[in-house]
Amino acid sequence: MLMLNKTNWTPASFILNGVPGLEDMHLWISFPFCSMYAVAMVGNCGLLYLIHLEDSLHRPMYYFLAMLSLTDIVMCSSTIPKALSIFWCHLKEIGFGECLVQMFFVHTFTGMESGVLMLMALDRYVAICYPLRYSTILTNPVIAKVGLATFLRGVFLIIPFTFLTKRLPYCRGNIIPHTYCDHMSVAKLSCGNIKANVIYGLMVALLIGGFDILCITVSYTMILRAVVSLSSADARQKAFSTCTAHICAIVFSYSPAFFSFFSHRFGGHTIPPSCHIIVANIYLLLPPTMNPIVYGVKTKQIRDCVIRIFSGSKDIKSHSI
Repeated sequence: MLMLNKTNWTPASFILNGVPGLEDMHLWISFPFCSMYAVAMVGNCGLLYLIHLEDSLHRPMYYFLAMLSLTDIVMCSSTIPKALSIFWCHLKEIGFGECLVQMFFVHTFTGMESGVLMLMALDRYVAICYPLRYSTILTNPVIAKVGLATFLRGVFLIIPFTFLTKRLPYCRGNIIPHTYCDHMSVAKLSCGNIKANVIYGLMVALLIGGFDILCITVSYTMILRAVVSLSSADARQKAFSTCTAHICAIVFSYSPAFFSFFSHRFGGHTIPPSCHIIVANIYLLLPPTMNPIVYGVKTKQIRDCVIRIFSGSKDIKSHSI
């Protein structure tokens, strides 16, 4: 149902249509979605608990990992429960205000995810290139400030999305071919001029994604130069091993994002809409699912803490990675 608001048509609610073209397979699609969401929640909540519990993990690297876990929890929780309600119960309706709130959370915390990965790259740069000054550069107040700045960056850059979307007249129906309220998926229902939405969306992508990727690239270039200059092969291997988990997290986060970005612009007529929707959901699900697994497997100190907790042993020594 649509209601007239002054001169603009504003829908009372939207209908999230799930994965277009694959409606008959919604139940089957829900199983991997539900499994990944369960793993993501257990893994990230477990990481947060472990970092809080273990004094040996009260270090800058693990504080940034805690930020990443908290971001992942919010990011996937803002979309997957609604997607599962669509797949299982056909509860496709979402209020206009609720849609804007979901849009805000999705885009704010995907931006936060990128920002935290950038901070973690800077952390590895300081740890490898300035090991003696590591604890004096990345103090707790500094970590809190850069974490807050990253969050506020996302908030202030994404808030205009809600106002740009709210101002639009919606006279092309209220059915969104998606599992959640994505900014451009909602804007495309408008019969008004969405040029400002498109331009601002690209600008935010460059300000957040472009800046973060640049910082990550520069950090790893400097790390590579520092590691190559080491005389010992063992020292080089140890330095590289400290970055393995973070590099995996970058791949899991940015690969679906790049695919979605470029396929929308260069493969829009050859790639089916269902593929775009599934990749968009993978972008929100894959990093939260894999990050705790990768860090648990690749990070010796976390692995030792987990073994000690489950074995009840007090004798396992913790080593920093």
